[in-house]
Amino acid sequence: MSLFITFEGIEGSGKTTQAKRLQDWLVSQGHECVFTMEPGGTRISEKIRDILLDNKNKEMSRFTELFLYLADRAQDVEGVIKPALLANKIVIADRYADSTFAYQGKGRGILERSIKTMNSLATQGIVPNLTILIDITPEVGFKRISHRDRMEVEIEDFYRSVRSKYLEIAHKNPDRVKVIDGMLSIDEIEKGVRELVAPLLQNYS
Repeated sequence: MSLFITFEGIEGSGKTTQAKRLQDWLVSQGHECVFTMEPGGTRISEKIRDILLDNKNKEMSRFTELFLYLADRAQDVEGVIKPALLANKIVIADRYADSTFAYQGKGRGILERSIKTMNSLATQGIVPNLTILIDITPEVGFKRISHRDRMEVEIEDFYRSVRSKYLEIAHKNPDRVKVIDGMLSIDEIEKGVRELVAPLLQNYS
C-alpha cells in the first residue's frame, strides 16, 4: 500500500521545513520515503523551475505560467511520484495540484474547469491521501521572506486571493485537506503534522 502526502501554503508558511521534518521522522521510523517539490522535482523540472522563478521573466503570461507548472507536475508524476507509489514508498510533496487551483486559478483568474481538465492529464489521476495546509496571512508570510523570486514579488492582494482559495479547497475536501495554524511554533506544527500522519501509517505497509 502506498501513501502520498502533500504540503500546501502561501510563501513564508513554513511548509517546506515541515515537509522535510516529516520525511526525516518517517525515515527514522524505518519507512522508505521520497521527497519531491514543485517546481523542480526532477532534472527537467529544475530547468522549468529556473524559468518560472526567474525575476527577469516578469513578462510571462498567465497561461505560459500555467502550462509550465503543469509540465513540471507531469514530469514529476512520471519520473518520481508514480514510480515511488508503485514501489509502495511514502511520497511527500512540497506543493501539488492544489497550488495550481489557488495560484493560477484564483490568483491569475484562469477558469477552474480548464485547469481541472489539464491537471487530470498532468497528475494521471493521482490524488494525495493527505494534504496539510499550513495557513498564515500574507502579511506574516512577507515578513518571513528575505529574498523574493518571481512569484514572491506579487502584492499582498494576490496572496489574499490565493489563501482564500486554499481555505475554500480545505472546506470542500475536509477528509483530505487538514489545516494547521502557521502561527504556531515550528515544533508545535511538527507535532500537529505527526498527529495527522500517524493514523495513516497504521494502514500503510
